[in-house]
Amino acid sequence: MMIRRYKPEDCQKLSELFCQTVHTVNAKDYTKEQLNAWASEYIDREEWNQTLMEHYSLVAAKDDKIVGFGDIDQTGYLDRLYVHKGYQGRGIATALCDALEQKIQGSIVTHASITAKPFFEKRGYHVEKEQQVERNGVQLTNYIMKKD
Repeated sequence: MMIRRYKPEDCQKLSELFCQTVHTVNAKDYTKEQLNAWASEYIDREEWNQTLMEHYSLVAAKDDKIVGFGDIDQTGYLDRLYVHKGYQGRGIATALCDALEQKIQGSIVTHASITAKPFFEKRGYHVEKEQQVERNGVQLTNYIMKKD
């Protein structure tokens, strides 16, 4: 596996990976309505590309296939961290997270899904707050988690 910086030509593949991952990996913790609200078929790729370019964004690739990605901003907000549904449990999220965290001095905060919460807890993050967020008119539970 290779980890590299994000490029604008990755955006479509990342948005597809995001939708597929949410609709499969997170299906055990969220309803179909919640999954559709969180990862709808319409993603504003211009907006995604802009934020991925502004943040420190990394892509994990194996055999020329994108298998994961993540991004963190300069304030230490870890925004996205997703691994392809077929590559779960192979250390990809850990490798991406290690590389993203190394870029930041100080605390790191993420908004973790129910599904991702145990992963972040194992990495030393603690729950600051459970919250309900609205996505396309639907309420979703997630956790504000922090690592000092």
